[in-house]
Amino acid sequence: MGYLLILGVGLLAGLLSGVVGTGSSMLLMPVLVILYGPRAAVPIMAIAAIMGNLGKVLSWWRQIDWKACAAYCVTAIPGAMLGVRTLLSLPPRAVDVALGLFFVAMVPARRWLSRRESFRFTLLHLALIGGVVGFLTGIVVSTGPITVPVFVGYGLVKGAFLATEAAASLGVYGTKVAVFEQFGALSTRIVANGLITGTSVMLGTFGARRIVARMSAHHFKVVVDGLMLASGLSLLFAASR
Repeated sequence: MGYLLILGVGLLAGLLSGVVGTGSSMLLMPVLVILYGPRAAVPIMAIAAIMGNLGKVLSWWRQIDWKACAAYCVTAIPGAMLGVRTLLSLPPRAVDVALGLFFVAMVPARRWLSRRESFRFTLLHLALIGGVVGFLTGIVVSTGPITVPVFVGYGLVKGAFLATEAAASLGVYGTKVAVFEQFGALSTRIVANGLITGTSVMLGTFGARRIVARMSAHHFKVVVDGLMLASGLSLLFAASR
């Protein structure tokens, strides 16, 4: 029943992520934490995120902005390495609390960033932001609610945004998995669960291409905020038990 739940939620998460560029971890993390615990859930989600982002890259390959991707990754990758090392030194309950508080805090943070529509990010801004966001991603699984307005603020939309953000995320999540392996946090069971979860997410992202152009900006904001709030509160509830 646990695997069926993961497959079902993973398909929905992949579909959502393929449409709005983020959201898979916000749907899946509460389920993974309940089934496997917070310390195992993070590397499982990292593997799943690699597969999900690979699906978006393959769907929109020709529209990737490689300059933006490189500018972001040059600092985000070392930031993620430091974030993972920080995560592995934290107790499981602290991870639950950190994840929950992060998702809840991202609701006002995303709204603040989205109101800066007149401000256009440059490659330098992407590099400066990448280090901070990479570190946070190493600790709290996903920072999609931050990277969405950042890459959109650079001028990327629809397929170009989805592909570039996904390509940059591949570098960050690949680094996370490598660091988990280095510190012995990737057991055979975790890898298997990550591949199962990632397969469902990838299938969902492939199915999202047809509806990318149909979602309005208003619907995007409502869906992302609702997911962040629900996931954050559920993780905080789990930590309080």
